[in-house]
Amino acid sequence: MNRPLPFDPIARAAELWEDRIGPSGTMAAVTGIMRVQQIIQSAVDGALKPHRLTFARYEALVLLTFARRSALPMRVMGERLQLHPTSVTNIVDRLEKDGLVKRVPHPTDRRTTLVEITEEGRVRRAVATEAVTAIDFGLVGLTDKQTEQLTELLTKVRKATGDFVD
Repeated sequence: MNRPLPFDPIARAAELWEDRIGPSGTMAAVTGIMRVQQIIQSAVDGALKPHRLTFARYEALVLLTFARRSALPMRVMGERLQLHPTSVTNIVDRLEKDGLVKRVPHPTDRRTTLVEITEEGRVRRAVATEAVTAIDFGLVGLTDKQTEQLTELLTKVRKATGDFVD
Protein backbone atom coordinates (compact mmCIF):
# COMPACT_ATOMS: atom_id res chain seq x y z
CA MET A 1 0.00 0.00 0.00
CA ASN A 2 1.19 3.50 -0.78
CA ARG A 3 1.88 6.05 1.91
CA PRO A 4 -1.03 8.39 2.54
CA LEU A 5 -0.74 11.72 0.76
CA PRO A 6 -0.39 14.85 2.89
CA PHE A 7 -3.50 16.27 1.17
CA ASP A 8 -6.74 15.02 -0.39
CA PRO A 9 -6.06 14.80 -4.14
CA ILE A 10 -9.78 14.71 -4.95
CA ALA A 11 -10.41 17.91 -2.99
CA ARG A 12 -7.43 19.51 -4.73
CA ALA A 13 -8.75 18.41 -8.13
CA ALA A 14 -12.18 19.82 -7.22
CA GLU A 15 -10.62 23.21 -6.40
CA LEU A 16 -8.76 23.26 -9.71
CA TRP A 17 -11.88 22.13 -11.55
CA GLU A 18 -13.86 24.99 -9.98
CA ASP A 19 -11.18 27.50 -10.97
CA ARG A 20 -10.68 26.30 -14.53
CA ILE A 21 -13.80 24.45 -15.67
CA GLY A 22 -16.83 25.12 -13.48
CA PRO A 23 -18.88 23.52 -10.72
CA SER A 24 -17.06 20.51 -9.32
CA GLY A 25 -19.61 18.81 -7.05
CA THR A 26 -20.51 15.95 -9.37
CA MET A 27 -16.92 15.46 -10.54
CA ALA A 28 -15.69 15.24 -6.94
CA ALA A 29 -18.47 12.85 -5.93
CA VAL A 30 -17.89 10.52 -8.88
CA THR A 31 -14.12 10.60 -8.46
CA GLY A 32 -14.59 9.80 -4.76
CA ILE A 33 -16.90 6.89 -5.57
CA MET A 34 -14.41 5.52 -8.11
CA ARG A 35 -11.54 5.76 -5.60
CA VAL A 36 -13.59 4.10 -2.84
CA GLN A 37 -14.50 1.34 -5.31
CA GLN A 38 -10.77 0.72 -5.83
CA ILE A 39 -10.18 0.61 -2.07
CA ILE A 40 -13.09 -1.76 -1.47
CA GLN A 41 -12.16 -3.99 -4.42
CA SER A 42 -8.60 -4.31 -3.14
CA ALA A 43 -9.76 -5.19 0.38
CA VAL A 44 -12.32 -7.75 -0.81
CA ASP A 45 -9.87 -9.29 -3.29
CA GLY A 46 -7.32 -9.60 -0.47
CA ALA A 47 -9.86 -11.30 1.79
CA LEU A 48 -11.03 -13.72 -0.91
CA LYS A 49 -7.64 -14.59 -2.44
CA PRO A 50 -6.64 -17.11 0.28
CA HIS A 51 -9.92 -18.92 -0.50
CA ARG A 52 -9.10 -19.00 -4.23
CA LEU A 53 -12.16 -16.93 -5.10
CA THR A 54 -12.80 -13.71 -6.98
CA PHE A 55 -15.68 -11.49 -5.96
CA ALA A 56 -17.67 -12.62 -9.01
CA ARG A 57 -17.23 -16.29 -8.09
CA TYR A 58 -18.02 -15.55 -4.45
CA GLU A 59 -21.22 -13.73 -5.49
CA ALA A 60 -22.25 -16.74 -7.58
CA LEU A 61 -21.76 -19.09 -4.62
CA VAL A 62 -23.79 -16.77 -2.39
CA LEU A 63 -26.56 -16.57 -5.00
CA LEU A 64 -26.73 -20.36 -5.22
CA THR A 65 -26.79 -20.59 -1.42
CA PHE A 66 -29.78 -18.24 -1.39
CA ALA A 67 -31.66 -20.27 -4.03
CA ARG A 68 -34.45 -22.46 -2.62
CA ARG A 69 -33.01 -25.62 -4.12
CA SER A 70 -29.37 -24.46 -4.10
CA ALA A 71 -29.49 -24.50 -7.89
CA LEU A 72 -30.41 -22.05 -10.64
CA PRO A 73 -30.39 -21.93 -14.42
CA MET A 74 -27.39 -20.02 -15.76
CA ARG A 75 -29.75 -17.51 -17.42
CA VAL A 76 -31.28 -16.68 -14.03
CA MET A 77 -27.82 -16.40 -12.48
CA GLY A 78 -26.87 -13.88 -15.16
CA GLU A 79 -30.02 -11.83 -14.55
CA ARG A 80 -29.58 -11.78 -10.78
CA LEU A 81 -25.84 -11.05 -10.91
CA GLN A 82 -26.43 -8.56 -13.76
CA LEU A 83 -23.80 -10.20 -15.93
CA HIS A 84 -23.49 -11.10 -19.60
CA PRO A 85 -24.11 -14.81 -20.32
CA THR A 86 -20.47 -15.25 -21.38
CA SER A 87 -19.30 -13.97 -18.00
CA VAL A 88 -21.65 -16.34 -16.18
CA THR A 89 -20.36 -19.25 -18.24
CA ASN A 90 -16.76 -18.36 -17.37
CA ILE A 91 -17.59 -18.04 -13.67
CA VAL A 92 -19.45 -21.36 -13.63
CA ASP A 93 -16.64 -23.08 -15.59
CA ARG A 94 -14.09 -21.99 -12.96
CA LEU A 95 -16.30 -22.91 -10.02
CA GLU A 96 -17.03 -26.30 -11.59
CA LYS A 97 -13.34 -26.92 -12.25
CA ASP A 98 -12.69 -26.21 -8.56
CA GLY A 99 -15.46 -28.60 -7.48
CA LEU A 100 -17.59 -25.83 -5.97
CA VAL A 101 -20.58 -26.23 -8.31
CA LYS A 102 -21.85 -28.82 -10.73
CA ARG A 103 -24.10 -28.69 -13.75
CA VAL A 104 -27.20 -30.85 -13.46
CA PRO A 105 -30.15 -31.42 -15.80
CA HIS A 106 -33.30 -29.45 -15.08
CA PRO A 107 -35.96 -31.86 -13.76
CA THR A 108 -38.75 -30.61 -16.07
CA ASP A 109 -37.05 -28.73 -18.93
CA ARG A 110 -34.56 -30.75 -20.98
CA ARG A 111 -33.31 -27.58 -22.66
CA THR A 112 -32.13 -26.08 -19.36
CA THR A 113 -29.12 -26.95 -17.28
CA LEU A 114 -28.99 -25.98 -13.63
CA VAL A 115 -25.93 -24.91 -11.70
CA GLU A 116 -25.93 -26.45 -8.24
CA ILE A 117 -23.61 -25.61 -5.36
CA THR A 118 -21.69 -28.59 -3.97
CA GLU A 119 -20.93 -29.30 -0.32
CA GLU A 120 -17.38 -28.10 -0.95
CA GLY A 121 -18.85 -24.93 -2.46
CA ARG A 122 -20.97 -24.39 0.66
CA VAL A 123 -17.92 -24.75 2.89
CA ARG A 124 -15.81 -22.42 0.74
CA ARG A 125 -18.62 -19.85 0.64
CA ALA A 126 -18.95 -19.99 4.44
CA VAL A 127 -15.24 -19.43 5.16
CA ALA A 128 -15.01 -16.74 2.47
CA THR A 129 -18.02 -15.00 4.02
CA GLU A 130 -16.23 -14.97 7.37
CA ALA A 131 -13.24 -13.35 5.66
CA VAL A 132 -15.16 -10.58 3.89
CA THR A 133 -17.42 -9.83 6.84
CA ALA A 134 -14.38 -9.64 9.14
CA ILE A 135 -13.21 -6.66 7.07
CA ASP A 136 -16.74 -5.23 6.61
CA PHE A 137 -16.33 -5.83 2.87
CA GLY A 138 -13.64 -3.14 2.94
CA LEU A 139 -16.11 -0.35 3.74
CA VAL A 140 -14.55 1.30 6.77
CA GLY A 141 -14.88 4.66 8.47
CA LEU A 142 -18.69 4.89 8.48
CA THR A 143 -21.24 4.34 11.21
CA ASP A 144 -24.07 1.87 10.66
CA LYS A 145 -26.41 4.80 10.02
CA GLN A 146 -24.02 6.33 7.47
CA THR A 147 -23.67 2.98 5.72
CA GLU A 148 -27.47 2.78 5.51
CA GLN A 149 -27.63 6.33 4.11
CA LEU A 150 -24.92 5.53 1.55
CA THR A 151 -26.83 2.45 0.43
CA GLU A 152 -30.01 4.50 0.04
CA LEU A 153 -28.23 7.17 -2.02
CA LEU A 154 -26.52 4.64 -4.29
CA THR A 155 -29.83 2.83 -4.74
CA LYS A 156 -31.40 6.08 -5.96
CA VAL A 157 -28.69 6.43 -8.61
CA ARG A 158 -29.05 2.80 -9.66
CA LYS A 159 -32.82 3.12 -9.94
CA ALA A 160 -32.61 6.41 -11.87
CA THR A 161 -30.37 4.77 -14.47
CA GLY A 162 -32.75 1.83 -14.97
CA ASP A 163 -30.74 -0.76 -13.03
CA PHE A 164 -34.03 -2.06 -11.60
CA VAL A 165 -37.67 -1.10 -11.10
CA ASP A 166 -39.82 -1.39 -7.98
